[in-house]
Amino acid sequence: MPVWPTIALPIVEPMGVIARDGYSVERLNAMTHSGTHLDAPYHFIESGKTVDQIAPGDLMGIGAVLDLRKEITNDVIPPAAVERHWPKTFQPEIVLLETGWSHSRSATKKYLYDFPGIIPATADWIVSKKVKGVGTDTLGIDPYANSKFEAHKVLLGHDIWILEALDHLDTLKEETPYTVVAAPLKLEGASGAMSRVFAIEP
Repeated sequence: MPVWPTIALPIVEPMGVIARDGYSVERLNAMTHSGTHLDAPYHFIESGKTVDQIAPGDLMGIGAVLDLRKEITNDVIPPAAVERHWPKTFQPEIVLLETGWSHSRSATKKYLYDFPGIIPATADWIVSKKVKGVGTDTLGIDPYANSKFEAHKVLLGHDIWILEALDHLDTLKEETPYTVVAAPLKLEGASGAMSRVFAIEP
């Protein structure tokens, strides 16, 4: 599983096997931001909510996918691109940004370091739409080159959680109001957690 370049790879170690023990059980050793995961505001905002403090009702809502695969310029998604693809027939509470990056999922320099993302102005525009959460199919909502994590800070600073390393966004259609459920592990005091994310067709 490719993860953020500076964090440890997850390890799933069998601790009980049916043939020997009569049951199966595994030990998990992983960073909270491994694989598909949710960033809680506390990830970058010291006074922000931790993952366990986000109300269950705020982890689900009407969602939309924005197909931005042809809108990326120099690894950046500008505000105008998001505005062009914003649903015309309903107001989403959760937006999923499709860049096509998950199709390159592998431990390569391109996948780990060259992924696109939004800029602060794009994050500001999304904030103005009063959403609960934003998701992306890349390893981070900022382009990797933005070491200040400015888009993270804009969104999380407005209590908007972030989903990263999503997959299968290409199976969703624009202008379709999905019920999106972000289901992170409930870890007390954590800045984020690995998540199982569902987009349920209407």
